[in-house]
Amino acid sequence: MSSHYRPRWMTEDLDLLAGLARDFFTKECAPNEARWSRQQHVDREIWTMAGKLGLLCTGIPEEYGGGGGTFAHDAVIAFEQIRAQAPSFGGIVHSGIIAHYLAAYGTEEQKRSWLPAMASGEVISALAMTEPGTGSDLQAITTKAIRDGDEYVIDGAKTFISNGFLADLVVVAAKTDPGNAAAGVSLILVEADRAGFGRGRNLEKIGQHGQDTCELFFDGVRVPVSNLLGGTEGQGFVQMMEQLPRERMCVAVAAVAAIEVAVDLTVTYTKERTAFGRELIKFQNTKFTLAECDTIRTISRVFFDDCTEKLLAGELDVATAAKAKWWLTEQQCQVADRCLQLFGGYGYMSEYPISRIFVDSRVQKIYGGTNEIMKEIISRFL
Repeated sequence: MSSHYRPRWMTEDLDLLAGLARDFFTKECAPNEARWSRQQHVDREIWTMAGKLGLLCTGIPEEYGGGGGTFAHDAVIAFEQIRAQAPSFGGIVHSGIIAHYLAAYGTEEQKRSWLPAMASGEVISALAMTEPGTGSDLQAITTKAIRDGDEYVIDGAKTFISNGFLADLVVVAAKTDPGNAAAGVSLILVEADRAGFGRGRNLEKIGQHGQDTCELFFDGVRVPVSNLLGGTEGQGFVQMMEQLPRERMCVAVAAVAAIEVAVDLTVTYTKERTAFGRELIKFQNTKFTLAECDTIRTISRVFFDDCTEKLLAGELDVATAAKAKWWLTEQQCQVADRCLQLFGGYGYMSEYPISRIFVDSRVQKIYGGTNEIMKEIISRFL
């Protein structure tokens, strides 16, 4: 991608935000990545630091403590995070996805109670959809929230929950009407200090080691009826379907950024590394591979930017968001694999950033709805 390329959706305000985010992730996060990978979560203090800098909930209205921005603000921060090679911080899930559930559907009391604290980093949030036996089939969830007077009693388990280990607030998908499939699902806000709420161990993943991911358990957890997101039962499935295109664009951001970083790292390495008396980049195989990867990089960025413009204009449809999610993450994995190959044995060493990009990329084809589900969604609009 030409260094002169500039998306049409970028503004001077976003340039300033990008610089702030770049400094934060480069200075405060990247140097701690190795330690965070060992402890399997970031330091809690990094959240409040991000909040003080205004790097959380930038797309939420100012009246609720946010930055008053758009998806573009979340995207710029995510780009800089990946470019700084500091992937562990779970801000994109917290700010780019969960905060928007509250902003879009929360009652006035819910928004004023939680969003300012989320924007400051005082409250860390998680979204609990996936269960051990359901995966992408959200209609098949078995976690129940049965009303008992002025409270819901929640029983069930969730798994693969990003930010789950540190979360203070969990948005839980549960069946308030177990007899129905989609119509029986509701989203309920659960505070982590509620009796009966428990966390499992941090799950050991093949990649994304520093981002906490754990199991959550609900054993007779009682929450007030006022914790029902939006105040109306049975709206959870619709709410999730409406927000998933935005979530898929958050996944797409990471994909495009990872592609760009992988290509940049590999071009630099092949110019410095020699074999048989000349730089690797002078071999035809290297040149052709990088030419193809750089072409993918360009197409990926232009596609993402077009989707971003549509999202900002309120015109991004479900099928296009699904296309962005599956295609960009497929390209991310292919580019990461091909670039790693050019590093030779060094590409397999964890001290080289390309190896981390390779292992971190694989899950992108799974979460946010598997790529197979994305193709199923797209086919319905043909």
